[in-house]
Amino acid sequence: MMRKRRSSTVDNAEKHAPSSTKAKRSRTTGRQSKVSAPEESTASVFSVFLREAGVTLKHGGTPNEIAVDQVVFQRRIQKKLQKSPRYPDIVQEFISGLESHIDDADRFRNCLLPCVPTLPEGDTSCVSSFHESLLRMLLGIEMLQTLIINTLLEKLPEYMVNSIDDAGLSIPRIIINQLKWLDRVVDCKELAAKLMELLSVGPVDVQRDIITSLPEILEDSLHNDIAQDLNSLLKENTQLTVAILDALSSLNLSSSLLTEVRGAVMTTLAAVQLEDLPVVVKFILHSVSASDAYEVVCNLRRKLELEQCVLPPVLQASQSRFKGKGAVVSKSATVASDSQDIVTLIVDAIKSAMRFQKALSEAWLKAIESVEELEDHKVIDLLVLFILHSTNANHSRRGAERVLKAKVRTGQIPETLLQKTFQDNTEVLRGYFPSILALAQNLLRSPDPCVVPFGGHMYRHSFTAFDSYCQQEVVGCLVTHVCSGVGGEVDMALELLCSLVMENPSEVGPYAVFIKGILDYLDNLTPQQIRRLFHVLSRLAFRSQQGSHIQDDMHIVIRKQLSSTAPKYKRIGIIGAVMFIGSMGALKPKTKDNQKDLLSPETFRQLSALLELVQSSSETSPEASALYYDELANLVQTSTLDPQVQEKIGKRVLDDFQAEFVVDLGPEIQDSFSFPARVMYDLEEEETQAVIAVNLMPLLAKDVHSKAKQHNGDKKDNKSSLCLSPFFRLLRLCEEKQNHEGLDEIDALLGCPLILTDMDVVDKMESLSKVEKEFLCTLLFHAINWFRELVNAFCRLKETEMKMKVMTRLQNITYLQTLLEQALAETPGYIPPVANFDGESTDVILLSTAAPVHKTKKNGSEKKRKAPGKNTLEGNSQMEDKMEEDETQQELEKDKEKEARHGVNMASYRQFFRELDMEVLSVVQCGLLSCSLLDSELQTKKREEVLIGPAELIFLLEDMFHKLEFSLTAAPAKRRPFLKVKADKNVGFSHLQQKSPKDVATFFVQLLPALCLHLENCHNYFQTLLSENDGMVDGPTVDIQEHHLISSCCQLLLQVLNTIFSCQPGHRRLLKRALGVMAGRLKEEGPELNLELLVKHSLDYLLNFHSTIPNLSSALTLSQLLSTVAEKGGNPVAFKEQNASLARGFLTQQWMTVTGEKQRGNKFNEALQALLSIYLRNVDDVLKAVEEITQEGFSQIINASKDESSAAWPTLSKHTFLVFYKVLMTELEKSVRRIPIGKSSDSSEAQSEKLLTWNLAVRDFHILVNLVKVFDSRSVVNVCLKYGRLFLESFLKLGMPLLDFSFKRHKEDVQNLLKTFQLSTRQLHHMCGHSKIRQDTSLTNHVPAVKKSLELFVYRVKAMLTLNNCQEAFWIGNLKNRNLKGEEILSQRCPESEEEEEEQQPPAQDLSEEEEQGSDTETLSRVNREENGALDDTDESD
Repeated sequence: MMRKRRSSTVDNAEKHAPSSTKAKRSRTTGRQSKVSAPEESTASVFSVFLREAGVTLKHGGTPNEIAVDQVVFQRRIQKKLQKSPRYPDIVQEFISGLESHIDDADRFRNCLLPCVPTLPEGDTSCVSSFHESLLRMLLGIEMLQTLIINTLLEKLPEYMVNSIDDAGLSIPRIIINQLKWLDRVVDCKELAAKLMELLSVGPVDVQRDIITSLPEILEDSLHNDIAQDLNSLLKENTQLTVAILDALSSLNLSSSLLTEVRGAVMTTLAAVQLEDLPVVVKFILHSVSASDAYEVVCNLRRKLELEQCVLPPVLQASQSRFKGKGAVVSKSATVASDSQDIVTLIVDAIKSAMRFQKALSEAWLKAIESVEELEDHKVIDLLVLFILHSTNANHSRRGAERVLKAKVRTGQIPETLLQKTFQDNTEVLRGYFPSILALAQNLLRSPDPCVVPFGGHMYRHSFTAFDSYCQQEVVGCLVTHVCSGVGGEVDMALELLCSLVMENPSEVGPYAVFIKGILDYLDNLTPQQIRRLFHVLSRLAFRSQQGSHIQDDMHIVIRKQLSSTAPKYKRIGIIGAVMFIGSMGALKPKTKDNQKDLLSPETFRQLSALLELVQSSSETSPEASALYYDELANLVQTSTLDPQVQEKIGKRVLDDFQAEFVVDLGPEIQDSFSFPARVMYDLEEEETQAVIAVNLMPLLAKDVHSKAKQHNGDKKDNKSSLCLSPFFRLLRLCEEKQNHEGLDEIDALLGCPLILTDMDVVDKMESLSKVEKEFLCTLLFHAINWFRELVNAFCRLKETEMKMKVMTRLQNITYLQTLLEQALAETPGYIPPVANFDGESTDVILLSTAAPVHKTKKNGSEKKRKAPGKNTLEGNSQMEDKMEEDETQQELEKDKEKEARHGVNMASYRQFFRELDMEVLSVVQCGLLSCSLLDSELQTKKREEVLIGPAELIFLLEDMFHKLEFSLTAAPAKRRPFLKVKADKNVGFSHLQQKSPKDVATFFVQLLPALCLHLENCHNYFQTLLSENDGMVDGPTVDIQEHHLISSCCQLLLQVLNTIFSCQPGHRRLLKRALGVMAGRLKEEGPELNLELLVKHSLDYLLNFHSTIPNLSSALTLSQLLSTVAEKGGNPVAFKEQNASLARGFLTQQWMTVTGEKQRGNKFNEALQALLSIYLRNVDDVLKAVEEITQEGFSQIINASKDESSAAWPTLSKHTFLVFYKVLMTELEKSVRRIPIGKSSDSSEAQSEKLLTWNLAVRDFHILVNLVKVFDSRSVVNVCLKYGRLFLESFLKLGMPLLDFSFKRHKEDVQNLLKTFQLSTRQLHHMCGHSKIRQDTSLTNHVPAVKKSLELFVYRVKAMLTLNNCQEAFWIGNLKNRNLKGEEILSQRCPESEEEEEEQQPPAQDLSEEEEQGSDTETLSRVNREENGALDDTDESD
């Protein structure tokens, strides 16, 4: 069989051989064969060997054929070459034949392409269906490999220029592919060198093919060398970046070399072509390890500028204007699309790297978290946070939420960055829409008000940037937020819906059915929220294509609510109807055809009918009428109504007001309700006395009489005294709209008098009946609210005479409020009339309105006597404690009574006064007012100067502080408690809620110069007072009332300034402007200063006021203001020293009242506690400061009298001891928690330093604990038990590891520390026994936790000694139960343990470790007694 196959193959070869005649002739004799062999051509050797091995060479486009398996072919060639007589020269002849054969391009291509298998007829042997190319099979023969490689590489340059043949094949790529995945490379180093040579001369395409093939060609031993060469090439040619990185990622490199290569890649990141950037990012992230992930990510984040990958919006807009130019447009669109694709690929590379490497997620979070400056944050930060949130890992999701909240809270990721991210990367963000939606929900539901607006911005940008599906999801989520019932969440969601409807009504219109569903949840919304909801729905009803069905539904809801008899639902109907009228009657924008698009007659008729319906429905109660007038006034103020609608409202209001509330003054005024009527508060001159007056008291008397008639079924007149102020507000706003801010038609009302009664009756309140008292209080409330509305109306007028009248009305308000305080103090249980009608409830029950009534407590004799048998000494101690506590309680009650004598607290009645407009507060700018009145001859000149009085300034500052606190320092959002009625905090801020916090802050920054001027005036007043009285506050010439008012002004001014600077971050320009105002008061304006210098000059300005601070509360506010300003920038170390010095000065100052008494009371103690905390938080060494106060301060008051103060710390006395003690214990415990934990790797010096710190802390703790023996009141013991346990736990957690590692090196220091600490723990044990005997639950609640910590301390010390081979030097006994004075508690005395005490003893100082281990218990007991019981254990082993 084999013989037949061979003969056939030979015959076939002879048939095709070109030298067959010579071959036949040479076979005649053996000698002729040997002689003729050299004459044999090289081509015949190559061809013959191939034929005999089973390969048939073809010409043209026909591929070479192989008749045997390629392994058989390789074995035959190798055997023929080795058995040839001319070996090894025959090898070179074979290669020469190959070279001559492949000189022809077609034959060369055939040799590079796979061979086709063929079988002779009748042959049943199996041949593989796929075969390699002829050259690749020859490369598998080791003796030929090097020569063939050289031949191929020499042949490669011929095809570099025209690399693509007619068939579209890349010949260089095919040549390089021949070298891939060889079983063995004989001379791999030489091959690598030749390939690198080709790289230096080849074109870019060939270079890319060679580089990408290197990992498949070369052995692992050469990977590092090749990587070095590729690294150098990378720096030279950025066109090969992708190919080089692709190759490097497949090479097996050492970690050091990989780091070097990655560093080189990082340096070229800025020069990389845009389309190569995703590959670069992928290589960098996939080549990191856990140890260097953070550093690599930080560098990548810093150098990766995604903003440059996207066309600027200006360029995009300019390109959109050239849509007529087809070529330009298509090219620009392609560029924009490519840039989006590149960003998408980069984001995908980051995401895939995070999925496979957990360390990368943590590194990205750390990298973003470490950025501290606003300018350093980039678009990539937000994209990475979205990527992290989209992963399934919970830690990444929570980390992304945490970092985003923190950055938004501090203002480092502003809304502008979010806007830029959405504008430039819309297509990228679309894939992360679920994560964006989840983050927005999380932020909007956050209790932190600083992050809620950012969640709203995410919703808004998602709606405007994405498709309809996303828009529907956004609207659905906002509706869910509105229905949640959480105040801040509902407000922000409704505000977002309002903005979306205002900006994109046509896009929101299709989803109106979702918004309409909120009408089912009206019961959970506040009036302000209801107002916004109806505004949204009414805008959709009249501005969107789907508005008709919304109009019908709203008509039904409004009519249903208006017809209800329940005040709550009627209020909803009135608010909804007015908002509906506002949208229906809004002035339409101008069109091209006509200047004004007026309302159609049909629309005007419907609007008039709705107005009549609302008015008739509200006539059933004065509260509903007043609410209707207020809502209509808000509509007139905030909306631009059609002239027809505006005229209809204004004309009717003016006529009704004159008819109902203003009367002509006759010679006699009829008395009403047993009080004589008087015309009061007339501001007109004597020559022109008023002829009209506001008919207030008769209207109020009429209301009182009508209440009785109402029970009999008579209809109540809707024009009540309750409607006076709301009606006037509506009248004023209508006049402003119609007369372009002018009030000439109604300016007579500013000086118009009121019909009241003689206010001397307030001094006779005790003789009046309850009904008369309540009538008088109601009259005062209405009068004050009338004046407040007058001030609201006329505060904007610029005429000097009108300004003086406004100032007079402010004086009337402050005077009437003092009368009202006296009247309310005599009228307990009185409920004032409602003034703000859009609150949660108009029938609010006011609690604690009158002066507090002190209930007598049962004394100790009335309590059930305890069982006999208790220790007599313990009983005496309890009696002494009880007497001291009773005395303290009596003093506190006296202080409260003293405060109550001045009247009730008017702050609790704020909701019953009309809201002041924000513009009224600009009156504080009017420092001095002057008015010149000339006589008829113009010869004399009378000049009057009106300085805003302290009482009026306090009135305005209090309102200013409340507005700032409400608008700028919003409280965290909380869910409404179940079945718990709570006062609505929004009452009295309806007008303020219509302004954004930024607008409010801008307005108050404009008032800063005036506020600083008033603060300087207060400073000058106190400075003059001190200089006139030789530095004494209680001088004989001091006006007590004036001093009290100026002190209140100073306190309020500091509080207002602190609130202004405490507003949310993010308004950097506004902050610099505010700081510039204060800095400019100290230094003349020069070149614009940076933020750090502005903060420094502002602090210097504020520090000037510390010398004239009148009381401790103002001192605390000044310290807080300094802290607030310092947080905005500057040197924190210098400020801490400055603030600590200032606080110490306040604490070491004797604070006296104007009457010569020491300042005391609850407010004084609260301020003292906060100020002492500020001092200890800012001082350099807390432990030394605590020791100083305990040694200098406490030691001086131990034997002092009750009212005597410490000389070193005048604020410290027995009255304030508890305040000092609690703060010192708190700050001491906080300071030890900041001590670093001891480590075995610490040096001896570091251990010594930490031991010294712990020694100071334990010594301070010992002093504070021992003070309980002297000051043994229940409150002091309670503080000691609470913070003593915390200190002990910190010592076990942080201090004991230090003792474990430093015992051998610093034996004496450790012994002394434990001895001192054991004295403190023993005293804590005595306190536990004392608490059990007292049976006081407030004390016994601490006992179990304290005893547990004491036991842990015992066994932890034993473990420390065992660790250091000193376990024999430890002994435990039973500690006796004793009281605070050290006397044994006999009731728990055990006969068998009378002489035993629980003791623990570390090794004596003069014994070696071996001697200590061998010492017995008696020796240790003797040493303990000699050391005065040091280091006795603190645990009770019962």
